[in-house]
Amino acid sequence: MLDKNEIYYLQNIIQGNAIEGQGDLATTSRNYLCTSFRASKMAERKFEYFQRIKEEQKKILIQLSKEKNLWFSKNKLHFLSEGGEAKVYFEDVGKYVTKYNDAIYYNTWLDFLNSILLHNIFFPNTKYTLLGFDIIEEILYAVLSQPYISTNQLTDLGYVTQTLESVGFTHLKRFDYYHPEYKIIIEDLHDENVLTIDEHLFFIDTVFLLQ
Repeated sequence: MLDKNEIYYLQNIIQGNAIEGQGDLATTSRNYLCTSFRASKMAERKFEYFQRIKEEQKKILIQLSKEKNLWFSKNKLHFLSEGGEAKVYFEDVGKYVTKYNDAIYYNTWLDFLNSILLHNIFFPNTKYTLLGFDIIEEILYAVLSQPYISTNQLTDLGYVTQTLESVGFTHLKRFDYYHPEYKIIIEDLHDENVLTIDEHLFFIDTVFLLQ
C-alpha cells in the first residue's frame, strides 16, 4: 500500500501539478514541462497534434540539457540488447543497466516522464533514475539507470494479476491493468517485462498512462 507521501506525490502527477521538494532529475524535467503542457489522456489519439507537442517538448528538454549540462555519453557502456522500447547497456555488470529510451510508446515527453515517476512509486525495487539526455542521429533519448534483474524462474502471469489486484488494480485485457481510484493504466505486463526471482516479482518495463 502507498503511504501518505506517495499518495500526495501520485496525486500531483495525475493533476498535472509541479512537485515540490524533489531534487531528482526526472521530477525536475517533468516539472519543467508541466508548467507549459498538460499530460495527454489514454483516449486521446490525435497523432499529428501530439507529434507537434512532442517535438516542442523535445526542444525544451534539449535547451534544459544545455543550460543544466544534462548531456550523457554512453562511451563507457557495454551494449546488452535492444527492444521496441529501449537500447539497453550494462552500466555496472551485475548491478545496473542503462536504458536509452526515445519515448516512442508515449504521446509526449511529459507522458513519458510521468510514467517513469509512477513506476517509481509503485515498483521501487526496480526504480528508474534519470541520468540525463543524449541525441543520436537527431533522436532525443532519455538515459535511465535501473537495477539489473537476473531471473531464476518463469513468471506466473496469474501471480502478476494477484499482486496488482492487491494494490488496487483490476485486469483489463491480456497484459493491461487499470486502477479505478487513480484512473491510471499499466500496459504490456507480459513475462518479459515482469521478471521473477525466488517468487518475488520485479517490474522492469512498464508503460503508465493517465485515463
